[in-house]
Amino acid sequence: MERIQPDLIIPTGKRKGHSPSVASIYRALAGHEKAQVYPEAVEAAQADATALRQRSATTPTSA
Repeated sequence: MERIQPDLIIPTGKRKGHSPSVASIYRALAGHEKAQVYPEAVEAAQADATALRQRSATTPTSA
């Protein structure tokens, strides 16, 4: 039997405090599965996003 990883979070959105919908459970499971299958891609995407945020924070905007 497989155990569900502790980093799996099932967002409930507007229904906070209530049971999550079946669709939100499937979305959370699909996202978790993608992160497990392609961990290098997830890490690369997070690194790219961080680099873009840092670059936009240091780049002056012209008005």
